[in-house]
Amino acid sequence: MDSPTRAATVRLAPGITARYAVGSIGTGGFGTLPGLVLVYYLTDTLGVAALAAGVFVTLAKVWDVVIDPVIGAWSDREFAATGSRRRLMVLGGVLIPVFFTLAFAVPPDLPPVISAAWVFAAFLLAATAFSLFQVPYIAIPAELVAGYDARTRLLAVRVVVLSVAILLFGAGGPALRGLAEDERIGYLAMALVAGLVLGGAFLVTATVAGRRELVAGAAGGSRPPAAAIAEHYRRAIDALRSSRAFRALLATFVLQALATGLMLAGAQYVATWVLGDVDAVTYLFVALIAPAIVFSPVWAAISARIGKTRSFVLATALFIVAALALFGLQWAPGAWVYGPVALVGAAYAGLQALPMAMLPDVIAADARDRGESRSGAFGGAWTAGETAGMALGTTILTIVLAVTGYLESSGGETVAQSPAAVTGIVLAFSVVPAALAALSLIPLGRYPLTRATNDDVANDASNDASDDVSGDVSGDASDDEEARA
Repeated sequence: MDSPTRAATVRLAPGITARYAVGSIGTGGFGTLPGLVLVYYLTDTLGVAALAAGVFVTLAKVWDVVIDPVIGAWSDREFAATGSRRRLMVLGGVLIPVFFTLAFAVPPDLPPVISAAWVFAAFLLAATAFSLFQVPYIAIPAELVAGYDARTRLLAVRVVVLSVAILLFGAGGPALRGLAEDERIGYLAMALVAGLVLGGAFLVTATVAGRRELVAGAAGGSRPPAAAIAEHYRRAIDALRSSRAFRALLATFVLQALATGLMLAGAQYVATWVLGDVDAVTYLFVALIAPAIVFSPVWAAISARIGKTRSFVLATALFIVAALALFGLQWAPGAWVYGPVALVGAAYAGLQALPMAMLPDVIAADARDRGESRSGAFGGAWTAGETAGMALGTTILTIVLAVTGYLESSGGETVAQSPAAVTGIVLAFSVVPAALAALSLIPLGRYPLTRATNDDVANDASNDASDDVSGDVSGDASDDEEARA
């Protein structure tokens, strides 16, 4: 087994980096397409009331919050037994195409409540299949590579792919839907193609979760012991309780997931009812994601110079300013909207790359301090928080729509929205996300880890290695920070 000192110098082969990044085609696609079209599919194709649609989608997402710690337990037990997290990822890749397609395969002429129940059940199963992949996927970076900047580089590549995936699914999904005259057939074709792409991406990335690719010592500590499911819930709660850095980072990320989930769910409504063109959602996504692709490596370079936390604050501030500018749609809807949306995209690259690069630092620090890896517990709690944030973003949108009098429709039925409903759409796309992002700066200000603390722990781990004590070369000094505080 490589020592922690040697693990610090290991550079990932380009093939491993590429295969890991491919997984973001799946995570980006599943995070984008349902958030963009699922509520709209319920309200404007199946005739489900806006608030009811939000409740059904939210309940399906809340299921993830329940199941993710369980999957984290399974993942840690597999890793303890085999040194790999591959099997759950493969299972998710096999199941996701089936259930994702079923979510958009509602038979015609069903009552709205039955249609909503169909979507709820199928999407619940699709979300479970997604979590089977996502929870181990979040956990393995700390086991693939050690080092403060090395993790940023790994995750920066992932975010570039994530940005491309968001563009492909966010723009290509609605475009594919529009190829069929019957919108139900269009949705079904969109879901079938998207599901196959999701599954393929999951299966490619599952190949990187084997024993040979994992770097000995990169995660810090020993493999976790097998634990019962109930015990893993306790471990996930204990991870939140015991790690100040994780609490701060997760709270920040959840609030920002609320903001981005709200904007994502509102984009189709903005295109249809504010810009007056249902197909304008494609151009909104191009404006959003093209800058995100460009700025992903930029944020990595900025963080190398000023640190991840300061860079994260800067990206959040840019997001707030750009989102507030979008409130101008209330008075002057037009093509100018693509400018602020592009700034949101530039900021979004940082909001994804930076916390995802900080999370492995937190996991490695915890593993070094405890003497065992809790990657699965952290990954389960993180995925549950992200899922809850995105789901509640959709819920906030549907509450705003319901309060402001949004009218649902079925099939080709034509309705006209009131000025109040249009104002609600604009608020949900601008002011409310900006407020949520501003609120996220509070927990971010409490995040204790820096490059200096990371390097201090790396030196400690090297000293431990000389005494044949396994440790993590990329941990942190969060306990020392707390003692000084």
